Amino acid sequence: MIARLRGKPVGSTPEGLVLDVGGVGYLVAATPSALRLCSSIGPNGAEEIVVETYLHVREDTMQLYGFADRAERELFIQLLTVNGVGPKVALAIVSGSPADELRRAIVREDIARFMVIPGIGKKTAERIVLELKEKIGAGVTELSTTPSGDLHVVARDALVELGYTLIDAERALADTDPLLPPEDRVRLALKRAA
Repeated sequence: MIARLRGKPVGSTPEGLVLDVGGVGYLVAATPSALRLCSSIGPNGAEEIVVETYLHVREDTMQLYGFADRAERELFIQLLTVNGVGPKVALAIVSGSPADELRRAIVREDIARFMVIPGIGKKTAERIVLELKEKIGAGVTELSTTPSGDLHVVARDALVELGYTLIDAERALADTDPLLPPEDRVRLALKRAA
């Protein structure tokens, strides 16, 4: 199993990032946060980046998936245990929001959070919550009491009160910084929609 790579990003393709590790170019399907690590490289930035990885092996192919940190990779692996969720869908889920925020959504049974992700319908979203709630719940008890997950719900509910559907509200908030206060996230979402 290849669990981590350290090397120099030498290019990207529609399939992902090419990371040169000791003269070997690894093609890594990466999350946006892992791809942002590459932007730190430049005249004043680091020459190398470290990417947490997961090697998915099937009969006909081997594919490396890359993550900015262990939390993303661990959630990705947990998502693969859900019936009907393959690596591409799991990568799309992990790419959509910070891992801690997604874990809180699972614990809160926030199905709408997952339905906005391309490739996930209501049944798959319900299955994710149902199958992972107990696995994730024990480790997220301290996370679920933090206000940031509740602040997301406040922002989403504000958009719903303004006439957005639940799914449209989630999509609008996906493009905003989750660390901003709810009123700022709502303002940004409304501004982008205008």
